[in-house]
Amino acid sequence: MTAANPSRSEADMVKSAHRGLEILDLLTQREIPLTFTEIADALAYPRSSLHGLLRTLVQSGWAELDPVTRRYSLGIRAWQAGNAYLRAVDLADRARPYMERVRDALDETVQLAVLDGRHNVYLCKVDGTQMLVLASAIGRRLASHATGVGKVLLAGLSPAERLMLLKAQPLERFTTRTITDLDALEAELAEVRRRGYAIDSEEYTIGVRCVAVPVRDHTGGVTAGMSVPVPTIRFDGDRAERARAVLTTAAADLSAALGFATHSSAPAAG
Repeated sequence: MTAANPSRSEADMVKSAHRGLEILDLLTQREIPLTFTEIADALAYPRSSLHGLLRTLVQSGWAELDPVTRRYSLGIRAWQAGNAYLRAVDLADRARPYMERVRDALDETVQLAVLDGRHNVYLCKVDGTQMLVLASAIGRRLASHATGVGKVLLAGLSPAERLMLLKAQPLERFTTRTITDLDALEAELAEVRRRGYAIDSEEYTIGVRCVAVPVRDHTGGVTAGMSVPVPTIRFDGDRAERARAVLTTAAADLSAALGFATHSSAPAAG
């Protein structure tokens, strides 16, 4: 009897893991949040175990329960896992030729980043020949609300996703120019969506400015951001406009290579 208990426990754990994955698969396939009853009817699980599974998924961030409608949807961890998958594929390799084109036109560092929670993570960069450049590295994580590329990525989220990320804790201040008020940041992100690019005016590092644009995938969603950071001493109006124009063209071409139909308008992101 004692030898059988571990096997039974292991089998129960495997069954619970399998059911948890099936719940996530169901929430992924459906276009609208589901009630407990709808999930139970679709999967035919015992209601007592389904309650426990859903509670675990919500507590761990893989699912979200709306306290008003009592409907379940995918949580922030599922969204983060999706971004991690995108980073694992060949996005950096596919982006490099377009980034090199920007680098050659401007002789400045060009960076590619994706969103990971409240941070943007740099996947790829190419350097120009300038002596004075931003010290950055692939894999570095920066607070998204304080960077140009981070603001591009935040602006591409739905209002609900963005609110979930940004309300979790106060917005950190890095310089006197950092936007730390949530309403002010929302206004800034609305402007980013309107004009199609973001500017970092020494909001993360004094002496460094940045212009950034979105990269879209086949769904029309913002899958990455491409940016050019420039020391303030070189970032005059003409250079900023030149960087914006070259970046916009390169990002549009990369987006088309990723399947984005440029003839159709991108979906609104709140």
